[in-house]
Amino acid sequence: MKKNYLLIMFVLCICTNLYSQNTVGTISNVSGSYNGFTLFTPNPSTETYLINNCGEVVHQWSSTFTPGNAVYVLENGNLLRTGKIDNSFISIGGIGGKIELFDWDNTLLWEYTYSSTNVSQHHDIYPLPNGNILMLALSIISEADAIQAGRDPFKIGQNQLYGEHILELEPILGTNQANIVWEWYLKDHLIQDIDNTKDNFGVVADNEQLLDINFFNNENSPGVANWIHANSIQYNATLDQIVLSSRFLSEIYIIDHSTTTAEAASHTGGTYGKGGDFLYRWGNPEAYGHGDGTDQKLFGQHYPHWIADGLTDAGKIIVFNNGAERSLDGEGLPINYSSVDIITPPETSPGVYTYDAVNGYGPTDVEWTYTDPIEATNFYSSILSSGQRLPNGNTLICSGAQGYFFEIDSNKNIVWEYINPDTSFGIVTQGDTPSSNSVFRALKYPLDYPAFIRKDLTPRGPIELMSDTSNCSVLNTIDFKLADLKIVPNPAIDILNIKTTETINNIEVYSVIGKLVATDQNSNQIDISQLKSGLYIVKIYSGEAVTSRKIVKK
Repeated sequence: MKKNYLLIMFVLCICTNLYSQNTVGTISNVSGSYNGFTLFTPNPSTETYLINNCGEVVHQWSSTFTPGNAVYVLENGNLLRTGKIDNSFISIGGIGGKIELFDWDNTLLWEYTYSSTNVSQHHDIYPLPNGNILMLALSIISEADAIQAGRDPFKIGQNQLYGEHILELEPILGTNQANIVWEWYLKDHLIQDIDNTKDNFGVVADNEQLLDINFFNNENSPGVANWIHANSIQYNATLDQIVLSSRFLSEIYIIDHSTTTAEAASHTGGTYGKGGDFLYRWGNPEAYGHGDGTDQKLFGQHYPHWIADGLTDAGKIIVFNNGAERSLDGEGLPINYSSVDIITPPETSPGVYTYDAVNGYGPTDVEWTYTDPIEATNFYSSILSSGQRLPNGNTLICSGAQGYFFEIDSNKNIVWEYINPDTSFGIVTQGDTPSSNSVFRALKYPLDYPAFIRKDLTPRGPIELMSDTSNCSVLNTIDFKLADLKIVPNPAIDILNIKTTETINNIEVYSVIGKLVATDQNSNQIDISQLKSGLYIVKIYSGEAVTSRKIVKK
């Protein structure tokens, strides 16, 4: 028994060392991680990858454009992505200008360009349930129009402002055109208190539903045209509401999507009676005359969205809080650290948010948060990034600046880690340290997501060069308790033989997407002759021991 124990520990040490040497791709994958497929498109790349937990590519799409920035797999298996078009008239990080729709086989079905001398798509889009697409965009507001809207004339350093807007597009397949069926413009929902001869004059603190055109957060210079820098739009179909994120103002805003375009330009109408005004805002109450800088909760955040029904904390809002200059140290230097936060906006009824005339919108603090458990500053991404609740209660986190994805369980233990190996210098080799490998957002999809039904998801190997994934199982049950285990033959044609000195209680064979395709009890062999050729995972149960191995069916 002691000899077996030493052998087990030796094999475990070998596995740990192999993982510890990894510098890209899957760094760790332990029991408790969520077995799904992760979608991402590296910022410097034209490729979009769908990988399993071992970092093996199960599908890939190629474009002629780098991202600009969001990407989604639709339920029908199509890929909806943004593309970056260089625009010499509008310059911001996250510029896009193009939307592309590919089928599963990488055929371009439709593309739509929204990029000109005075407008551009940027950062995010969102696929609506009716097949339409919400698109985040900006337009140029001239200096004269900005002053007429109430902007302080001394705070227009670039002779213009960028105004954010949202369009709902109805794609016209086959034409590369779209019908614009709904519009919302932030410029219709402003307030200012410096000049009663100009538009939008009023008391900022009494108009929480409007944006102060002269408010500037510490991170943003008053002389910069890009004073808002919206970086995300997401949608709640039940409430018919949109949540919008402003990185530079460190606020999130919820607006009503049920309005007509005319109502969206006004202050009345729609399900909630407020037209296109803010129904809710949170993160920086000083922006609307409530509190001061010490009340700020968000710091350059990304990807606020409602947690979907059926998941832990469903209906609440999760956000990646980037955390630039959260506080100052004893020498007055900024302390930067990121967190993933969850809040519950107070409501009087679904979608109707509670507002306090003194304290503004609640909550006063986050309900759940993740920061690095050892030292907060160890986890920091100044830009990009995302957080996503998963069906098993875990949370997937993308630390975008480093191209680093990690998954934590309900106890905030890291159970999966991955580093993007596709960089601006090309695909790196295992063992190298990557740089310039940032990723806007990472999304993990369940294995039973409708897009994957009847699709070929055979792993094609990892992205990085010279990588070995033999010690990783997509079923997350790597266990070396059966130290003398052998599975022969491998590759196999019909019968798999399990050789071990231990008693076998059960054998299970799974496809690469986690579907149980064969099982046998109390036997040391299993018939796989009915299976198609390809890669499979065999799980072997013996007492309390569970061991997984990859096999190939000829």
